[in-house]
Amino acid sequence: MAANQEKKLAEERKHQNMQNDTKASQGQWGRAWEVDWFSLASVLFLLMFAPLIVYYFIMSCAQYQCSLTDPLLDLLMGNKHLSDIWNSTPMLTCRAAGIYFLWVTFQVVLYMSIPDFCHKFLPGYVGGVQEGAVTPAGVVNKYEINGLQAWIITHVLWFANAYCFHFFSPTIIFDNWIPLLWCANILGYAVSTFAMIKGYFFPTNAKDCKFTGNFFYDYMMGIEFNPRIGKWFDFKLFFNGRPGIVAWTLINLSFAAKQQELYGGVTNSIILVNVLQGIYVLDFFWNEAWYLKTIDICHDHFGWYLGWGDCVWLPYLYTLQGLYLVYHPVQLCTAHATGVLLLGLLGYYIFRMTNHQKDLFRRTNGNCRIWGKKPEYIECSYTSADGTKHYSKLLTSGFWGWARHFNYTGDLMGSLAYCLACGFEHILPYFYIIYMAILLTHRCVRDEHRCSSKYGKDWKRYTAAVPYRLLPGIF
Repeated sequence: MAANQEKKLAEERKHQNMQNDTKASQGQWGRAWEVDWFSLASVLFLLMFAPLIVYYFIMSCAQYQCSLTDPLLDLLMGNKHLSDIWNSTPMLTCRAAGIYFLWVTFQVVLYMSIPDFCHKFLPGYVGGVQEGAVTPAGVVNKYEINGLQAWIITHVLWFANAYCFHFFSPTIIFDNWIPLLWCANILGYAVSTFAMIKGYFFPTNAKDCKFTGNFFYDYMMGIEFNPRIGKWFDFKLFFNGRPGIVAWTLINLSFAAKQQELYGGVTNSIILVNVLQGIYVLDFFWNEAWYLKTIDICHDHFGWYLGWGDCVWLPYLYTLQGLYLVYHPVQLCTAHATGVLLLGLLGYYIFRMTNHQKDLFRRTNGNCRIWGKKPEYIECSYTSADGTKHYSKLLTSGFWGWARHFNYTGDLMGSLAYCLACGFEHILPYFYIIYMAILLTHRCVRDEHRCSSKYGKDWKRYTAAVPYRLLPGIF
């Protein structure tokens, strides 16, 4: 009888430990369950000021030749009032609304209605139906990967119009830039609000929802992990990649066309921006299946942070270099242009090869060679919300032995190259590298906090093996 009692107590302890592991695991995945004062203050600041920041940058180019200080000086010295600046700002137009509606609708059609065919004839490209990472509830979602196809179709039609059909001017995006900003804001707020309502009343998977009870935090950071409509329309995949990133290269092309229209030619600086950012965008879509394993898809919930951010912040602030070069055309000397090109290509190489090494390691479960050697790694384990124990391997070879986020280092080098292409006359085009440095450093901290909670002692072993985050020997 004593043996039975002891066995019963052992089973109860095991059950309690599993519950604790599950609760801890739920805390490790996605955003927080509880809101501390600093997080809430940050959320309120971004909700209030991020839209104003975007407006300020775009307005400063339209009214002050991209000077960030002149609008403030005008206001402080009484030369202008806020109403003067606002009254000089183009408002929403029916033309812009029609353009934006057709654009988003077209991208939805490409996303939902045309299964990927690129993977059938492009060697090395992974498209079609692919599986994502396991969610906190233990669900593995399937995705139709067809972003490269959508990008190709969109750009073929763009160039066909520019050189053959002439239905609209290639400068159409620049010519309606601020009216389109209001359209993007409407969509960003609409989809964010819908996602919150959906999370409360008809979530795709209730076990993948998180509620803090704080309206502002839940609205910004999201409630649902993977909100979906139907089988294939995934909010995160669509808004992260389409329409914003497909538009990125079209926006730059429209800026180049405007430079051609205004000055009778294009500068080597805007060519560099188009080429380097075009490589980045194409890389994103070529590796869209890999993107399913990144922090955006694997850990972020879908709220205002992604919904509004992908509709407004990304297309309007990631393209500042091209916009700046319309107002300030810069013809770089050969040495400067060559340096920018080499920096951008080197940054891309590091970014791509670092991610490739991790992807190769994961796909082969470590049965591969990195830099000609068998990879070194640390074995880890964690428990998902359903109580299932999972095992992972953390790579410590190749670039991943240099720093824990060396892919971000390459990304920052590329970001700096975009900015350096604009010369040194104004600070505005350098916003991108400043923002990316803050964003990626914050991501390092977020990711490592999550991994520390997720892997526990195994994570300490990993950080001891790879002590630096971004810069070997420095940080």
